[in-house]
Amino acid sequence: MVDASAVNGTWRGRGGIMEKIPERIHTVSIGLDKDRFLRQLLGYLAESLQEVTGMDQAEGFISLVGQKMGDELNAHYLQSLNLKTLDRYQIPAVLVDLKRRIDGDFYLIHADERQLVLGNRRCPFGDKVIGRPALCMMTSNVFGVIAAENAGYARVDIQKAIANGDGHCHVVISLDASDTEAGREYFRSSD
Repeated sequence: MVDASAVNGTWRGRGGIMEKIPERIHTVSIGLDKDRFLRQLLGYLAESLQEVTGMDQAEGFISLVGQKMGDELNAHYLQSLNLKTLDRYQIPAVLVDLKRRIDGDFYLIHADERQLVLGNRRCPFGDKVIGRPALCMMTSNVFGVIAAENAGYARVDIQKAIANGDGHCHVVISLDASDTEAGREYFRSSD
């Protein structure tokens, strides 16, 4: 910690006198703001988890966070819309909207009573997601929790992911428990 005080245009600190901090340091563009900082932080955290614990464990830790985020976001949407539950056509609208709010570019490809298919052109984590597929567990869990809490069941399969270098995401959400497709299963918490 530096105990500094300005004297005659210079700064006095514990280590002696130093030049007053040039104004350009405060105005120079280094490509850093709060959003970028947090994206980098999450990216490095996911990368560290993947390297230290392995992909399965990293996905597990991120899934825990995604579960909590999904529960919270679902509650916010239900409260804000003054609904007790979302119907099967409101679910994809909410999923697309929440990703839009955090700078993703998800869109609906297909929706029926049994299945939702979404695409994505821009990850909310930006380029910090590339090579860090464990971060896709946020999408899987948030989507899975919201869909399952409202439809009773969801199985989320991220078939393509920007994180894997695919250039876009392709997410299939089955709402029918009798489907035996690939993916992670989610169940309504009150069941």
